[in-house]
Amino acid sequence: MQPEEFTYPSTSEPLRSAYDGRFECVFVALHPFVRVPAEMAWSATHEYPADAAIAARGAKTAWMEMAGKTGLGSCARVNRALLTSIGSLSSHFADPEGCRQLQDFLAAQPVWMPVEGRFEPLLQPDFLHVFGAAGAEELLFVPEFPHSDPVVRLPLDGLRSGALPFPARGTLLAPDASFLFTVEWDSFFTLFYGARSFVARVAAALGLEGFFAAPATEHNWFNYSMGCATVTISPEHWRTT
Repeated sequence: MQPEEFTYPSTSEPLRSAYDGRFECVFVALHPFVRVPAEMAWSATHEYPADAAIAARGAKTAWMEMAGKTGLGSCARVNRALLTSIGSLSSHFADPEGCRQLQDFLAAQPVWMPVEGRFEPLLQPDFLHVFGAAGAEELLFVPEFPHSDPVVRLPLDGLRSGALPFPARGTLLAPDASFLFTVEWDSFFTLFYGARSFVARVAAALGLEGFFAAPATEHNWFNYSMGCATVTISPEHWRTT
């Protein structure tokens, strides 16, 4: 496959079927909620913090914690509430009550929801760490529309230092195409494709919250009929075999 072919997979087929099945597994990495100092909370500013402020002063807050504190009860319902809040679900799938519960919590606490459809700032250092752990000095950035925007090579040092802007969305591909990260414009998670042993090791070391997709898991995994029942959220429960 050419780099231009590593765009976000079709939303109408199982995630593990993407890219001609060349990757052993896909880990669905959930974008953390952002805990901030009180002076950066919605109640104090009514303005979402800038990326630089999130990176400097924000802290990851897990979906499992949010599921408990909001009363939503599961990461699947947190996902539905998030998607409902941005109006991306049809009325058949939307969860207005869950959305209200989530928004009420966020309005009262120094916690912000992640922004949809981008590489979350609090995860960007983790993603760069994965490339470094694989021995790479650069990555290939595949934009959403590679037929109009070119694939480019980005040195890790430039991304780490901030000399180069971190891509907003698209695909971050290893130079040898052994693994990748990809995010879709209307989602609150990043897909991490690669060899099972490698993905499990680095995801656990970084404490990434998420789950390995089952054979039938699709993009709309918030719906239990699409494989959500197979999620394994807690790192201590991740299966490596």
